[in-house]
Amino acid sequence: MSQATKRKHVVKEVLEDFVVPSEQQQIVRVLGTPGNNLHEVETDEGTKFLVSMPMKFRKNIWIKRGDFLIVDPIEEGEKVKAEIAFILYKDHMRYLKKEGCWPERFSIDTAEEAAGDKNGDPSTDGKVSPVTEGSGSEEEDDSDLFVNTNRANYVYSESDSSEEESEEKNEL
Repeated sequence: MSQATKRKHVVKEVLEDFVVPSEQQQIVRVLGTPGNNLHEVETDEGTKFLVSMPMKFRKNIWIKRGDFLIVDPIEEGEKVKAEIAFILYKDHMRYLKKEGCWPERFSIDTAEEAAGDKNGDPSTDGKVSPVTEGSGSEEEDDSDLFVNTNRANYVYSESDSSEEESEEKNEL
């Protein structure tokens, strides 16, 4: 199997499959990545330990601080106590909350983050964007596209340089 085909299948599995953790598995939050395909995580009880990323996810899926994972425990590990079984995105979290499998502590944390995003975003200012002609059923939905969450989103604002020059002249 070529690398591109492998990547396609891995990404499809991660984005489309909705799983519920088994009795041995647990949901954890990523705290950091010390390197060497290891990730420091925290359980809903507050226990911190390292998890390893399996070969199928390496160079195909990216994990950042704050992401949620389903992990399988490793019995013989001293420092590395689990292996990543599944990476959870927003749709997966909604599904697990609906199923009643989402840890209560993480529900509180994600609700606070969502409230902070709504209150702290200056670009919206509570305004609703107008609906343009042609939007509706034929509008393309980009929610199913894979997004590299390790990239920072920049917001550029264009200012009219002639306005700035005229203000400077008025001040003089």
